[in-house]
Amino acid sequence: MNIHDLQPFAEETRERKRLGRGPGSGLGKTSGKGHKGQRSRAGASIPAGFEGGQMPLQRRLPKRGFKNPFQVKYTPVNLKQIVQQFSDSQEVTIEDFYTSGLCPKNYPVKVLADGDLNNAITVTAHKFSKSALDKIIKAGGKAISLEG
Repeated sequence: MNIHDLQPFAEETRERKRLGRGPGSGLGKTSGKGHKGQRSRAGASIPAGFEGGQMPLQRRLPKRGFKNPFQVKYTPVNLKQIVQQFSDSQEVTIEDFYTSGLCPKNYPVKVLADGDLNNAITVTAHKFSKSALDKIIKAGGKAISLEG
């Protein structure tokens, strides 16, 4: 048996409606489309949201806000997460964040100050919060920012 040989069981299929085949069929004359009106005509397709010429709802409601297309979303990583994941290492690079699963691959990383550092560590990330930068320097480490 091949995949092209597979067919549904007979009771799982529905026969198509045969339209316009006389009054005895139940779908004769107007073929199930009722009488007159826009949807009874040939080629009738009404766009979504069309209200018969009335001003549609999506245009009646006021527009609010602004979506900045150039916004950069940073993945936050706290100092306590860095200490838990990389307690034995001296240097943490951006690749270490990606391989450890702390943030998705190729996303910009921002280091935040939640947690404490006890040993000197060099951290490379896209951005640092001011307090995280202070904590890293106070512990004797270095913070290398990949953005200007």
